[in-house]
Order: sequence, then C-alpha cells, then structure tokens
Amino acid sequence: MSDKSFEESLAELEKIATEIEKGDLGLEQAISEFEKGIKLSKECSEKLDDAEKRINILVKNENGEMTEEEFEQE
Repeated sequence: MSDKSFEESLAELEKIATEIEKGDLGLEQAISEFEKGIKLSKECSEKLDDAEKRINILVKNENGEMTEEEFEQE
C-alpha cells in the first residue's frame, strides 16, 4: 500500500477517471492511466477494510457503564 492517505488516493483516482472520460488521451496513455486507477482503487478498498477492522462500538452495559465491543459487520 502506498504512503498516500485515503483522501489523496481517492482524489488522484477521481482525476484519472476525469482524464479518461474526456477522451483526449491516446490509447497507450489511457491504458496506463486505467492501470494506475485500478491500483489506486484497490489501495482505497484496502484502506477502507483496514479502517473497518479498527472500528469499535461503544455501548452501555446493564449498569449504565460505557464498554467497547468489536465492530461486527452484518
């Protein structure tokens, strides 16, 4: 995974998508940008997965105390 933040990777991915959609790129350059976009998309997905794993939910127990529970995906 790159050292870029999720937000930086997403912004770059959006820029690539815009450039490809314009249709001004040559075939080789479009393919190269597409490959970079796929890589960035995978990195963003991995960062989201990592963030999801770290999420904890705070809940009140029967005594009114706050406790942490692991995030469970439905």
